Amino acid sequence: MFELVAPYSPAGDQPQAIEKLVAGLQANAAHQVLLGVTGSGKTFTVANVIQRIQRPTLVISHNKTLAAQLYAEFKSFFPRNAVEYFVSYFDYYQPEAYIPRSDTFIEKDSSRNDEIERLRLSAMSSLFARRDVIVVASVSCIYGIGSKEDYEAMVIPLRVGMAFSREQLLSRLVDIQYSRNDVAFERAQFRVRGDTVELRPGYTEDGLRIEFFGEEIDRITRFEPLTGEVLEQLEAVVIYPGKQFVTTNEKLKAAILTIREELGDRIAWFEKHGKLLEAQRIKMRTEFDLEMMEQLGFCPGIENYSRHIAARPPGSRPTTLIDFMPEDYLLVMDESHVSVPQIGGMAAGDRSRKTVLVEHGFRLPSALDNRPLNFEEFQSLQKQTIYVSATPAPRELGWAKESARARRRAGDLQSPSVATGTTQTTQPTSASDGGYKPPARGDDGVVELVVRPTGLVDPTITLKPLKGQIDDLIEECRKRVERKERVLVTTLTKRTAEELTDYLRDIGINVRYLHSEVDALERVEIIRALRKGQFDVLVGINLLREGLDLPEVSLVAILDADKEGFLRSETSLIQTAGRAARHLHGEVILYADVQTDSMKRFLAVSKYRREKQLAYNAAHGITPRSVTRAVEESLSSQKEERATAEAMLNEAAGDFDVTETIRELEAQMIEASNNLEFEKAALCRDQINELKRMVSGEAPSKTFTYGKPRKAKARKDGTPKWTPRV
Repeated sequence: MFELVAPYSPAGDQPQAIEKLVAGLQANAAHQVLLGVTGSGKTFTVANVIQRIQRPTLVISHNKTLAAQLYAEFKSFFPRNAVEYFVSYFDYYQPEAYIPRSDTFIEKDSSRNDEIERLRLSAMSSLFARRDVIVVASVSCIYGIGSKEDYEAMVIPLRVGMAFSREQLLSRLVDIQYSRNDVAFERAQFRVRGDTVELRPGYTEDGLRIEFFGEEIDRITRFEPLTGEVLEQLEAVVIYPGKQFVTTNEKLKAAILTIREELGDRIAWFEKHGKLLEAQRIKMRTEFDLEMMEQLGFCPGIENYSRHIAARPPGSRPTTLIDFMPEDYLLVMDESHVSVPQIGGMAAGDRSRKTVLVEHGFRLPSALDNRPLNFEEFQSLQKQTIYVSATPAPRELGWAKESARARRRAGDLQSPSVATGTTQTTQPTSASDGGYKPPARGDDGVVELVVRPTGLVDPTITLKPLKGQIDDLIEECRKRVERKERVLVTTLTKRTAEELTDYLRDIGINVRYLHSEVDALERVEIIRALRKGQFDVLVGINLLREGLDLPEVSLVAILDADKEGFLRSETSLIQTAGRAARHLHGEVILYADVQTDSMKRFLAVSKYRREKQLAYNAAHGITPRSVTRAVEESLSSQKEERATAEAMLNEAAGDFDVTETIRELEAQMIEASNNLEFEKAALCRDQINELKRMVSGEAPSKTFTYGKPRKAKARKDGTPKWTPRV
């Protein structure tokens, strides 16, 4: 059973939103929209809905960073339940590709994160073992994984007193992709000590010790792999596969035969059309993979043969994480205006790349069936869905309204006048208000979450002319700096962001920039440094939108706001403005000479929300207060601590137990990984490697600086290279 743990209760618009969403789910509403403004507690609202309906839930976010944030929040709300994290396990991923024009083959290059892979396997095993499961996933959940039936068939149930020999267990462990290693003891590995078998499951941090007495299981123990400490005596346990792609020996042998048949047909086709090079290429590459599969039961890129392994017909959809979800699961699409289009575009891009590989003999045609779901297939697996966004797209709104109309026709939903018992207060649309029409009060499948529990209202909007925008921006920045507040500035191009940063730094403002070319670790460090006050102004482009939780930001300045387009659309303006919505003195400045249609709609939305928020505060005597949130330890301080530690180690070389120190650092690394503090874990890993280098007598490794500002450029006469627009 889901048990919500929180130090506060629903407030503001949250109680009515929870009731409407729960009522819709109980009335079999296929689609609902939670239109929640920034800082309104959308995650807490969804958590309350999950507790009320008591159903397994899949939460999809559009990127790994936001998914990690949601995972941490749900895990704090449901500490006694299974909250899982399912994202791509690649820290870096470059898929294989071929460029015919230059005859260039780009081999697959990836950096796998073992910890994230463990979390993926944990999610799959939890879905088999229990119902109180919340899986927070990125769009990687629509990519193919191993067959659910094969995965279920390969599990190993064990219990004390069971007639099961040591040799049987070892054979079964090999079948489910565990390997023997009596020296190192890593995940998805086992070791043998007489009548005792110890293994580290691929999906948990703990180890399992299986002790035999003859042909019978005598004892099952859960222990800490690092120290050997016994944690728990178990009566029974289920061991799940160590990899996502597993199958029985019989199915693997059958798959090898069908792959050879396809290979023969493909070679014949290439030879018939005079493509001898392609014929030789596909033969060599596939034969190598088949030999590995015959000898090891696995090969790099085995997912490209998933259709044969699962015995699926050509063109059929792959098995995904969604197939592992129970039939009555609830789907939550976070930031749906981004997540839904992202899901819709995955399949086409994947097929385009693989088609070229197939045509030139790098992959068999069956590799095309190793793919993400297309949108129609995703919809066929989709159950009751809640779309969460401050700016839901017309598509999600249309689905919600159609679902409401269908329920109304079926008699499950009353008409608006009957349902509310009052006259609708929806404002008419007009040119003056940007054509904005507030959503109806829940009768159309759209649930508003506008009033914040903190009493904060949407930031004030100020329009200023383009002429002199930089001089005005400088003055506004200095005002905020004096009050120890932070500023976000959005530009249209990367070059403008960098040059504006240089100019502001030259005149004494502590500023940095942020855009897509900045390394991921460096982005994390920059955001944390901004919150800690190490600098005051952050200049960026599109990264200053949904998902950035920055309570210290009181001003968002949008340069060239009248340049209609993606970066200055209604959605972008609302999302960008939301970054100032967590501060009591939040303000948004639009620098523009004309009001575009997007600006008009944005102003109308802001006006409607502010009026509703102010009215609620006045009626309930609420005094607004800024959002406060602790700042996590930054990478800079961690690196300083590491540097100090390294200096002490160098001075006291030989005065400490290196092995014990490494064990302690490994424990810290594991703890950080479990808390999804991957940057901190990486630093612990670097410390371990540094110790090992020191012991072996190697030179220190290269050091890196995160979030270091660029050196300002200047002309020979000393003036800034960039002249601001006035």
